[in-house]
Amino acid sequence: MIEETLDTAGEEQELYEHHRIVCDPGQSLTRLDKFLFDRLANTSRNRIQVAAKAGNVLVNGKSAKPSQKVKPGDEISIVLPYPMREVELLPEDIPLNVLYEDEHILVIDKQAGLVVHPGHGNWTGTLVNALLFHFGKLPTTPGAEIPRPGLVHRLDKDTSGVMVVGKTEEALTHLARQFFDRTSDRRYMALVWGDFDADEGQIEGNIGRSTKDRTVQSVYVEGDQGKPALTRYKVLERFRYVSLVECKLETGRTHQIRVHMQFTGHPLFNDAAYGGDRVLKGTTFTKYKQFVENCFRILPRQALHARTLTIDHPATGKRMHFESQLPADMQAVLEKWRNYTAVKPLEDDDEEPLDREALNNMR
Repeated sequence: MIEETLDTAGEEQELYEHHRIVCDPGQSLTRLDKFLFDRLANTSRNRIQVAAKAGNVLVNGKSAKPSQKVKPGDEISIVLPYPMREVELLPEDIPLNVLYEDEHILVIDKQAGLVVHPGHGNWTGTLVNALLFHFGKLPTTPGAEIPRPGLVHRLDKDTSGVMVVGKTEEALTHLARQFFDRTSDRRYMALVWGDFDADEGQIEGNIGRSTKDRTVQSVYVEGDQGKPALTRYKVLERFRYVSLVECKLETGRTHQIRVHMQFTGHPLFNDAAYGGDRVLKGTTFTKYKQFVENCFRILPRQALHARTLTIDHPATGKRMHFESQLPADMQAVLEKWRNYTAVKPLEDDDEEPLDREALNNMR
């Protein structure tokens, strides 16, 4: 009998799968790559060998070669990037803002409004379609295949910022391991409702699909529902009724920053899915409400931007840091809040608390 568990991040922000197998006491001596090939669906022997070369295959906690013999009682762990879906995807000439590119990786600054991964209702107009077009224009060695875009993480449609793409199976596998081991570093900037008591802190709580609305996520503080999630935050600027925070992801769950902030009573500014698209903090003055609505028009999306990404280069091992400037819509709204709080005096009798009851109803 073989005990096998699968931890998949395919429905999460990260796109990899993790298998753990414990060999039966009666297991015969077998090559590791053959053993895994026989047991993992939709996985080629070449993918397994590439994963082993990248250090993504562990036997009893140590990196293993494909030729190593599996024996009774061995505990095997393998991390694999998700394979491309077997559907026909067409190249599309969609502009990309390239921050860095070599033969191994491509780093882009994704614009808001661009869907990353093809899926139900979004088989065209995605980042993958754009990457197919981009790679098709690159010079290649005669007879060599055009690189296929490989994703190990993604950003929500209306979230902007830095993303890395693997251009080879080897690079993709190496990146998948970094995201799994949390050796990559990702920092986001978010404008959220309300002020914070502390300058920095962390939010912990399992995240899983909401039982009331399958299109959003919920935080589950008790039981085994959802998957563990940890977000660290630091307040960068305070605007009395909203705050600019830096968020560091320690895990990569769907909508993690959005749902964690909503759970603590600080939904992202203009995040319609999590209740941030209305006045949740501020005064009763009509002019203030108009001011907020003007900000919503300037920034017609959740105020979230993937500011930095730090990874080890999959071929050289060099630590590489990439940054993306705040997009114009977020910059404009931040400037409006700076001006507003600079000229408007704070009066004790014109402030309302957060709409806690409304927030509780959304959870």
